[in-house]
Amino acid sequence: MKQIATKAAHAAWRLLPREFRRNAMTGIAAHLAARPDLVPPAASDGIAVAGDISGPNGLAESARIMHHALNAHGFARGTLPLGLPSRVEAFNGSLPPDAALLAVVNAPILPVGLLRLPRNILAGRLVIGMWAWELPLVPPQWHDGAKFVHEIWAPSQFCADAFEAVAPGRVRFVPYPLAETPLPAAGDRASFGLPSHKLIVLTVFNLASSMVRKNPLGAIAAFRAGFGDSPDHLFVMKLSGVEDYPEDLATIQAAIGAAPNIILMTQTLPEAELRGLIAASDIILSLHRSEGFGLIPATAMLMGRPVVATGWSGNLDFMTAETSMLVSYKLVPTTDPRGNYDLAGAKWAEPDIEDAANGLRRLAGDAALRAALGAAGQAYARQALSAQPMLAALAANGIG
Repeated sequence: MKQIATKAAHAAWRLLPREFRRNAMTGIAAHLAARPDLVPPAASDGIAVAGDISGPNGLAESARIMHHALNAHGFARGTLPLGLPSRVEAFNGSLPPDAALLAVVNAPILPVGLLRLPRNILAGRLVIGMWAWELPLVPPQWHDGAKFVHEIWAPSQFCADAFEAVAPGRVRFVPYPLAETPLPAAGDRASFGLPSHKLIVLTVFNLASSMVRKNPLGAIAAFRAGFGDSPDHLFVMKLSGVEDYPEDLATIQAAIGAAPNIILMTQTLPEAELRGLIAASDIILSLHRSEGFGLIPATAMLMGRPVVATGWSGNLDFMTAETSMLVSYKLVPTTDPRGNYDLAGAKWAEPDIEDAANGLRRLAGDAALRAALGAAGQAYARQALSAQPMLAALAANGIG
């Protein structure tokens, strides 16, 4: 009887408007969860990283990147799972009492995740939220999450500017120190079943990160405009999250149609193999409408691969017109079938398909240009994504 009642309650909850459910979940959790002390300690002994540490998504990878860099410089004091109960395991350990906490969990989820942790876990502790968001405007429920952190670290200036409205004076630009992270690559064209003689353009994204934001239909259109049915050019689309978003997958498959030079890869790849796929490709394409940071373009640049990407949002902290092929765009009102980005007055980029096609053609026809752009991008990304901003932020917060 109890199980039937629970299922009925869940079904009734799902019938409520999505925006109401999202706001209610965060609002209720923010009311119930214990908050950190109003004034944080002046000094902390290292910092623990909290988040979806073992997850397959970009935010989970960001948590792993932060932990690795902190550990490499002697600041890491452990990790703990923090996030939605349906996605992360329960925390059964303990944290050093004098360590700060870096919550790599976006604001709407932070209070929800904290409800599963011991109520005193934030007491006497400096709490920093490392958040990423993809629009200049921030949803209202992010204000609830800001009540649980003393400072916000934003991985891009684009994010930092947006977060100032949520936590004025408490936002710091701290890019992910990706250049400090080893990027081992496993596999080659043969192991991925890819031809050795074709020029390969690669795009990588998770459908859970919003298909409309990642804009794979624009990427398909750009490749088709650049190369048509050319047998010498191959577009590889590496997708994840397809099981949860079958309608999105069907839309992408319909856009590909009978194109003989576009293939979908939907199998799950370990990070090393994903980097191997990047290394095996000639050009990396990201025709996003917005990015809070852009882990795939950043990784590709650090690996020396030339990148064609929309010239707007968080990726501009490590990409320039001299170190990548930036695609022109116009700003348009956001339109999102899932409702995640439907904010009044919000805009994002609509990349120019023909400009992207021209960039792809230029790089495809000039191996020397690909090599030069890849080398320039690698050097610039190593500088832009070093650990220095992170180390400065630790020192400013008294974390030793």
